Amino acid sequence: MKLIKRAAKQKERRGFRVQNRVRSSGRLRLTVFRSNKHIYAQIVDDVAGQTLVSASTVEKSVLPEGHGSDCAAAAAVGKALATRAKEKGIVEIAFDRGSYRYHGRLAALADAAREAGLSF
Repeated sequence: MKLIKRAAKQKERRGFRVQNRVRSSGRLRLTVFRSNKHIYAQIVDDVAGQTLVSASTVEKSVLPEGHGSDCAAAAAVGKALATRAKEKGIVEIAFDRGSYRYHGRLAALADAAREAGLSF
């Protein structure tokens, strides 16, 4: 039980640390939500409180076939999000990984977004 509580506390602290660092940057925020079946990403303007661009593995245009829970699917989401952001003139963002570790699907999404032209 101690291990479970300690892991939950570490995840909460990691989330607060990332949140404070990202929101103080003044840039638009790329947030990521990861479920067991899919991955969702969106670029949010905190000042206006609006979602400007979004992409996920639920969309057939992003992932026509295959699983939405692997690194290849996350890379497809990152590439699609970056191309949509560039169409709207968004280039500089801050990557908000939330309480997730920068590893696996999250890293694949971020690397694909960087390769497609976003800078963070």
